[in-house]
Amino acid sequence: MANEQYGVDLDALDQLVKELNQILKDMGGPNNRAKNQTYLPPKALGNSFGEQKELHNAHTEMQQYIQEKIVKKITDLIDEFGQKSKKTKEAYDDAEQRNKMHH
Repeated sequence: MANEQYGVDLDALDQLVKELNQILKDMGGPNNRAKNQTYLPPKALGNSFGEQKELHNAHTEMQQYIQEKIVKKITDLIDEFGQKSKKTKEAYDDAEQRNKMHH
């Protein structure tokens, strides 16, 4: 069997972690817009018809759905991937340090 060496580009891994963290910062914008810029005052759709409350509740539910089920899921996924990438890089850094000490 051939003795194969596997190389890991630690700089690329480090860059990936930095970029993922930047994406998370950028995701604050959509999250903030979903939360604050879609606010609908209770009487905005009128108050003299029966469906007003139903419409307002539907808007609030959709606002929460976008924020919690879409934006939050995306940011959680990016964060999890970033944390795993960071741990992987740290593990390779540690292994590289141990190898230097042994040679």
